[in-house]
Amino acid sequence: MMKKSLAGKRSTIALASLALGFSLFAGSLPAASAAPSVLYVAPNGSAGNSGTLSSPTTLEAAIAQIAPGGTIYMRGGTYAYSSAVSIPRNNSGASGALKQIVPYGSEKPVLDFSSEPYDADDVSANERGLEVHGSYWLVKGLEIKGAADNGIFISGNYNRIENLDVHHNRDSGVQISRYSSSATKAEWPSYNQIVNVYSHDNYDPDNGEDADGFAIKLTVGPGNVVDGCIAAYNTDDGWDLYTKSDTGPIYPVTIKNSVAHHNGQTSDGSGTSDSDGNGFKLGGSDIPVNHIVINNVAYLNKKHGFTFNSNPGSITLTNNTSYANGESNFKFDEGAHVFANNLSYQGNTSDKTSGTDVSGSNVWWKNKKSTNARGLVASDEDFVSLTPALTRNADGSPNLGNFLKLAAGSDLKGAGTDGKDIGHN
Repeated sequence: MMKKSLAGKRSTIALASLALGFSLFAGSLPAASAAPSVLYVAPNGSAGNSGTLSSPTTLEAAIAQIAPGGTIYMRGGTYAYSSAVSIPRNNSGASGALKQIVPYGSEKPVLDFSSEPYDADDVSANERGLEVHGSYWLVKGLEIKGAADNGIFISGNYNRIENLDVHHNRDSGVQISRYSSSATKAEWPSYNQIVNVYSHDNYDPDNGEDADGFAIKLTVGPGNVVDGCIAAYNTDDGWDLYTKSDTGPIYPVTIKNSVAHHNGQTSDGSGTSDSDGNGFKLGGSDIPVNHIVINNVAYLNKKHGFTFNSNPGSITLTNNTSYANGESNFKFDEGAHVFANNLSYQGNTSDKTSGTDVSGSNVWWKNKKSTNARGLVASDEDFVSLTPALTRNADGSPNLGNFLKLAAGSDLKGAGTDGKDIGHN
């Protein structure tokens, strides 16, 4: 074996000494500060503050800093904004480690975007309220109002939007769509959950035909679910799942345990002749999409309770109740739709139900009377009450009380598939 020269030995010793010195020097450097796991914001917070309870920061600053799995606590009061608050696409939590925006204790944070300017000539220039372009976020317990466009807009994935009060925005209250016209179909928003949200009194001043309660439309990826929400007094539709030829079919959306009422004008009577006023509008442009619609209630909407809106696919509708809507309670002129245990009562025009009546389990309203393939008949006596009495539970979910609840002696109880009641349960 060849021995190292003296020069080689000196070189090795010098390198070892240098490495040791660097190691000792590096060990003396301060560690990079970790992203905070808890931050507090307040209406009087400052971006330069540390984000502690006694030194609150701003919502925008907290969004930029919070760690995956961390929580932004919002103190009560009104946060006035003249432009949108955005969560960028590169700002995300992780599976099992959502970034959270929630109220502090029982306090009530109100995000007020009323001072945003409104451009009736170019509505695309109008700003939204809260934009969730990132993924794996939880937004819960806030009131959001007054935006020039959507109150809250979701374009990311795996977000949970829960127990919000979204109202008096100048376009749809809640919208899920792609973040940009340049986004590919693989980038369309997917696997978002909208839970126990109340979206109401949204009105677009330009023509009154765009402000829905929930607009999950145009460019929507797979796995989006709405559960336990209320859409009321929106000038256009309660739910709008519109598709258009330019972008093609969206992925199926699931809507369950939700309520649509009095859509077509606001609670103070504002609306236009262009305001549609459907409760659940489930398509568009003759493009088939197989949405899933379970255990929902539509009543006293300006137009239809539930409508395919030219969706010729196979929508599954199970245990829904539709009552006293301005036109049809159920309007499905074409398609291979699947109906089970649905209840229609006191519509102004006859139901149209193209598709399959599973086991003759549906009760329809046709020619001003109740009809059923097995001879069941609905009448006022089948209901505990026909007087609307909707409230929200503490978690934001709808509570209809006795309204449209089947009476104990009704022959519609247990008469559906698998022994279920006909209508919502």
